Amino acid sequence: MRLILICVALTGALVSPAFAHTGVGPVDSFASGLAHPLNGTEHILAMVAVGLWAVLAGGRAIWIWPTSFVATMLAGFAAATLGLQVPLVEPAIWSSIIILGLFVAFAVRAPVWPGAAIPALFAFFHGHAHGTEVAAASLIPYAAGFALATVGLHAAGIGLGLLAERSRGGVALRVLGGLAVLGGLALVGS
Repeated sequence: MRLILICVALTGALVSPAFAHTGVGPVDSFASGLAHPLNGTEHILAMVAVGLWAVLAGGRAIWIWPTSFVATMLAGFAAATLGLQVPLVEPAIWSSIIILGLFVAFAVRAPVWPGAAIPALFAFFHGHAHGTEVAAASLIPYAAGFALATVGLHAAGIGLGLLAERSRGGVALRVLGGLAVLGGLALVGS
């Protein structure tokens, strides 16, 4: 738990407000919802990091953590489409990449349910950002598309994690977490 707090504090010191969702393309169909997470480095890094951390935890976390992410992301989407204003959405998105990457890099362990709450918290902000982008006429198809793409990215993270876990002492898995952190820091600086 102490390592989790240290990772959060470090991220707070390193992350400045950034805009992960500027210049968003069309958001009016299932196809645009499916494509959106695959076109943004911040999406790919965060979703893959969820899968990597779930593999590190093992057991039920492998399916519970990504499922909690997708469910809470859809709740954040719904909240945004209903007009709920939430502060610090973009910094929370950037923080998710860095914090989840640090959790993998430092092999942070968490029990299944408290561990599920961490990616779920970040997921609300990811979903909220999507919900503020979408046109009213295309809510359900767009949400279905980005939820499916998110599941695919989690699956990619789980697959990479399972392959990397077989390395010497799981070093490759931790290196992937470090790469996510570096990617997140590079995105914040751009």
